[in-house]
Formats: sequence, C-alpha cells, structure tokens
Amino acid sequence: MFQNIGIPGLIIILVIALIVFGPAKLPEIGRAFGSTLREFKNSAKDLMSSDDKEEKAEQK
Repeated sequence: MFQNIGIPGLIIILVIALIVFGPAKLPEIGRAFGSTLREFKNSAKDLMSSDDKEEKAEQK
C-alpha cells in the first residue's frame, strides 16, 4: 500500500500534518511516535529472543 509513496508523497503528508496539528504539536507527535516505535521494536526483539531460547532448550 505504502510502497510507492516517494519523496513528493512524504512532503504532502508532512504539509497536511502541519496544517492539521499545527507547528507547535508536530514535535510532540514525533516524539510520541518515536517512543512508541522504539517500544514496539524492543518488545518484538524480546519476543524473538525468547523464542530462540525456547527452541534451543527444546533441542537439548
């Protein structure tokens, strides 16, 4: 779905976000999105490592 956005598409999305949320809210939204993404990555990494540990334990 979002494979062919490109640079012009990203610029349009940023302009729309700027109009909708205003310049004061964009940094706040960016920080919230970044922390959410970081938390998701850490959780996914933890799940993957726990699955690897379980597989190694089952093989022994």
